[in-house]
Amino acid sequence: MPLSTLCLRCGLCCDGTLFTHVPLQRTEAGPLKALGLPVREREDGTPILPQRCAALDGRTCTAYAQRPEGCRRYHCNLFSALAEGEVSLEEALSAVDGAHALRAAGGEREEALGDYLDRHFRGRHRR
Repeated sequence: MPLSTLCLRCGLCCDGTLFTHVPLQRTEAGPLKALGLPVREREDGTPILPQRCAALDGRTCTAYAQRPEGCRRYHCNLFSALAEGEVSLEEALSAVDGAHALRAAGGEREEALGDYLDRHFRGRHRR
């Protein structure tokens, strides 16, 4: 399926680029710990999965079938555009590659990366 192909070839929501953590249900903490993932707690005791996720291998989630609900529910702007037929899988994967290239460039490209992520992944638009 193209939607899971996009997610499994991207990894930006898992590598710390878009988020610092994923909130978890208390019932998800044990199974994720059993997979060897480092579940942490906020000050209020809410379990979280820190990002960069330990289940990420390159751009691929190795725990995709067992991923927590917060991961299952999240759909970036690019995912939604693909689901609605606004972009092809090829176009979506090209956008993913562009984000990874900007991220790898680092340094002076940080602002460009932020703008790119806002436009393609976060869905926010600057005026």
